[in-house]
Amino acid sequence: MSRPPRVVLDTNLVLSALVFANGRLAPLRHAWQGGRCVPLASKATTAELIRMLAYPKFKLSDEEQHELLADYLPWCATVRISNPPPDTPACRDPFDQPFLQLAAAGKADYLVSGDNDLLSLHDQFVCPIVTAEQFLAALDT
Repeated sequence: MSRPPRVVLDTNLVLSALVFANGRLAPLRHAWQGGRCVPLASKATTAELIRMLAYPKFKLSDEEQHELLADYLPWCATVRISNPPPDTPACRDPFDQPFLQLAAAGKADYLVSGDNDLLSLHDQFVCPIVTAEQFLAALDT
């Protein structure tokens, strides 16, 4: 691929990569910050990330939440979702639909997720739906 892949990252992966800077998903954070991939973001996916960063279990101050957003959003390409949104396969979890819509509208090269509801659609979607490990392995080839 002559350009960095455009990728939709589900919110749980982004959160893990941001909050646990030395965790197993640190290479994902290094990939977007190093320009090896271009994460896609929509209004819905960004709102979900902001909401989840505020969860009490993370114990993040407002300043820490803003710092983490600043470690992600500047590397993202913003995609506007049309109304009506693009056709996507029905997902068992309706809260996952925005990620499918973002991948379709943004012409993503990958949708990366740890969510079984999304992963189960891998053979029904316009781009590969893969785990973080599969995506990182593809980046290294």
